[in-house]
Amino acid sequence: MGRSQETFGKKDNEKKRAKKKTEKEERKAERQANAKAGQPLEEMFAYVDEDGNISATPPDPKKKRIIKDEDIQIGVARRTDDDDDDPVRNGIVSFFNDSKGYGFIKDQQTQESIFVHANGLASGPIGENDKVTFEVEMGPKGPNAVRVKKASATPPPAAPAAPAV
Repeated sequence: MGRSQETFGKKDNEKKRAKKKTEKEERKAERQANAKAGQPLEEMFAYVDEDGNISATPPDPKKKRIIKDEDIQIGVARRTDDDDDDPVRNGIVSFFNDSKGYGFIKDQQTQESIFVHANGLASGPIGENDKVTFEVEMGPKGPNAVRVKKASATPPPAAPAAPAV
């Protein structure tokens, strides 16, 4: 007969696997023995007291507080009428790279810096320190300025009408 094909390492690994299996079965048997089968329903309940802590005893009904549905706020507060409804904003171009076609506009109202791309320009090119009007739309990476136009300078004073001859 030839020698067995199993090496020392293979035999050792097999012994480890068998040992793990028996330990696992022992742990399972121990859990089953210590399990509290058939607990009454009341013992499985957990209560929250008036301070928000979890306890095993039910809360005192005398300390119960009534909360109106209107007082509960979930998420964002309701929008008020004085919110800005005008989508057109004013700002100054703080940076613009003509070769790459992007830049940033500093909003004069909120003082936040808003990204602008050359595709969002409604009129001709813009440069740094230009006063512009724009609208804000949410892009995949945050707010983007769109429909960007150079702000028109104050209109020149009207020339006096020429006398009729």
